[in-house]
Amino acid sequence: MAGCTLCGAESPTISGAIGVCRGCLLERPEQALEIALNNHAAYRSEFGLPPRPPKTPGGKPCNLCAAGCVIGEGEAGYCGIRGVRGGKMWSLSGGDHGLLDYYLDPHVTNCCNAWFCPAGTGCGYPSFAVRDGPEVGYYNLALFFYGCSFSCLFCQNWTHKVLSRGRRVSARELVGLTLGNARITCWCWFGGSAEPQLPFAINASRLLLEEKGGGRVCRVCWEWNGDGNSVLVKRAAEASLLSGGNVKFDLKAFNQPVHLALTGMDNERTFRNFELVYSEFFNERRGNPVLGATTLLVPHYVDEEEVEQIARFIASLDEEIPYSLLVFHPDFKMRDIPVTPERQVWGCYRAAKKHLKNVTVGNLHLLTMWRLGRV
Repeated sequence: MAGCTLCGAESPTISGAIGVCRGCLLERPEQALEIALNNHAAYRSEFGLPPRPPKTPGGKPCNLCAAGCVIGEGEAGYCGIRGVRGGKMWSLSGGDHGLLDYYLDPHVTNCCNAWFCPAGTGCGYPSFAVRDGPEVGYYNLALFFYGCSFSCLFCQNWTHKVLSRGRRVSARELVGLTLGNARITCWCWFGGSAEPQLPFAINASRLLLEEKGGGRVCRVCWEWNGDGNSVLVKRAAEASLLSGGNVKFDLKAFNQPVHLALTGMDNERTFRNFELVYSEFFNERRGNPVLGATTLLVPHYVDEEEVEQIARFIASLDEEIPYSLLVFHPDFKMRDIPVTPERQVWGCYRAAKKHLKNVTVGNLHLLTMWRLGRV
């Protein structure tokens, strides 16, 4: 059983990967974050990634995400996607090519937004769905980015950190594949996260929308941290609005120390961009929401208080914005804590429902597997 290295509290839900408990993160943030962020730095070194966003005087700035890297000679940015060599910025991703893998994912997929999107419900038919109901027999083109602007210790897609596994894929390749297969009805950019490669993703999405024609359904969706350059975030969300897709923000925690301990980054830009997408686009298409949020219910750390604060923030914009709570599964560096306790799951659900009309819980099968001793 892990314990908090500051206060000595012991619990099966305190992760040794973080090293401190939620209470110390909130009450003694400076000391607690020093421990947690040092752990982040050690784990990132395993993948050859910078321990923290570089801020090298005289370096070259990258403004694609909230990390705000200023990269010196011979250094790489926080995500590992770009760096500086010979006085010039190099990048593994650009307007025409990205670093990713892709595959066909049958509808109705495990997308966290399937409970309200056209693929899962047929809403928006016939403009944005191929049938008035779930699109069984059709596919999502799942676009898995390598690299990420966060460093989540619980990441369930952590292989994105192994950049050597990614393929150099062109926008033309993705568009050609899609236009040649009438069964593909949406794109989903995920990973990792799109922020370090937004110029490529936006360009590829634009090309798709220009060439697919008015009679072809193909939505553009995003699953991201949401801390990207705000100008690019707006352009990406516009592609979702026009195509019938949606933007899913992972609102991982509300309190800054908790968010930093879990992800290595702050959440100020994420919440600001969430408000931006809401104000620009949500009321343009209320019956087929262009915006949703999810929160992974990390045992101990993302409790009812965190969820209620997030839900209150969302409701301050609009109480009808969809919100998904996800049961946690042990992964990456946080394999030492269990599936979200059932009491925490339903406590968080009730906390969210105090403020929001459209709340669901995903990954419920994990609770059954936990009861059977299979996780």
